Amino acid sequence: MDYLPIFIDIKKRPVLVVGGGEIAARKVSLLLRAQASVVVVAPQLGSILQQQLDDGVISQLKTTYQPSQLAGCALVIAATNDGALNATISNDAKQLGLPVNVVDHPELCTFILPSIIDRSPVIVAVSTGGSSPVLGRLLRARLETLIPAAYGRLAELAGRFRGPVKNRFNSFNQRRRFWEEQLQGSVAELAYANKWQEAEAALQQAIDRADVGELEKGEVYLVGAGPGDPDLLTFRALRLMQQADVVLYDRLVSPQILDLVRREAEQIYVGKKRAFHAVRQEDINQQLIELAKQGKRVLRLKGGDPFIFGRGGEEIAGLAAEGIPFQVVPGVTAAAGCASYAGIPLTHRDYAQSVIFVTGQLKDGTVDLEWQTLVQPRQTVVVYMGLAGLDIICQQLIAHGMSADMPAALVQQGTTQQQRVYTGTVTTLNQIVADNEIHAPTLLIIGEVVKLHEQLAWFKPA
Repeated sequence: MDYLPIFIDIKKRPVLVVGGGEIAARKVSLLLRAQASVVVVAPQLGSILQQQLDDGVISQLKTTYQPSQLAGCALVIAATNDGALNATISNDAKQLGLPVNVVDHPELCTFILPSIIDRSPVIVAVSTGGSSPVLGRLLRARLETLIPAAYGRLAELAGRFRGPVKNRFNSFNQRRRFWEEQLQGSVAELAYANKWQEAEAALQQAIDRADVGELEKGEVYLVGAGPGDPDLLTFRALRLMQQADVVLYDRLVSPQILDLVRREAEQIYVGKKRAFHAVRQEDINQQLIELAKQGKRVLRLKGGDPFIFGRGGEEIAGLAAEGIPFQVVPGVTAAAGCASYAGIPLTHRDYAQSVIFVTGQLKDGTVDLEWQTLVQPRQTVVVYMGLAGLDIICQQLIAHGMSADMPAALVQQGTTQQQRVYTGTVTTLNQIVADNEIHAPTLLIIGEVVKLHEQLAWFKPA
């Protein structure tokens, strides 16, 4: 992050705004909404600021800027059209340790003013770090349509019941889970319908009837994170990612997806790669059980889909045996995601009427597949984790009757900005790997459909 997003209480505190024009007026209006005591430094004021001065809501120093005017200020905004003066104000404020904003010059700022969605006491701020204020406003406009106006009153309702909830539930986790249920359930729906008395009664009833034992129960969420692009996550996956107390994640889960997990959740890396396991699968299975028994909501976050070469079945078998509640959220599997982003349809009326998924690495590390099954006409073969055994895979396919000229592709880090697609044939793939330093995670696609890549490749990584 280039800036730490914070909210500052400036109620009745002096804020200095240097400049008397339209831009300064916009900043002053925002400061007044935050109940600041605004002092404007300018020999002359524009019509908006003059009206605010006449109304007695701001003060004016009818002079030019002087460093002594900074004394006692909570923060400073420079909004003049004089670049040298703005730089001087920025430097003076920084020497005094005062937060300073210079309009349209982020390099001179120690804080920036974001686009704001105001549902007081709920405030949502959107910033592009000064790089594109227009984009920030567009994002704000989109969020305005997604956040109901009733959110502010719902927050006020929750605030009035914080004391009773704290008295009813002993632990922080109990209180958090209670609020998660109420603010996503019937109480919230009543609030959105402006039925405030009913919402208040329902909330009180929920407090009185809450089962503390149920709030202490652990649960496991087995969630498919997809092949890498965060936009491919399901709504349900995002919701559960925000409820987790602890997350166990794989090597294939991208940092961008991990950023969407609840900030306070403990993160535990349990990734694997060929010939090296950070944590053995048996230990992962046991860890899920133990964490759930401690009353935690455990997010098991796996790349792709947990039930397609993701060992998800092994992990929930232990949970089922122990009677531990769990949910499974499917994800976009690598075959579907990477092939789509590479512009390679896995099936096509002219090329392939079937598709088969196999793994190039079995439990003991060998590659021993049903080769004859893979060598069928008008079929696409997708090999997960096939890079290490690529030489054996290609040799065996040709030995069992596949044409040496069969098109094939390697999709490295598919669906991400690092995606690379290498096409050739089952004969040339090994040389392609040698020439390009290809590394995992890489998906192998074999079949006539690979011919369509050049025509249909729509995704262009940055």
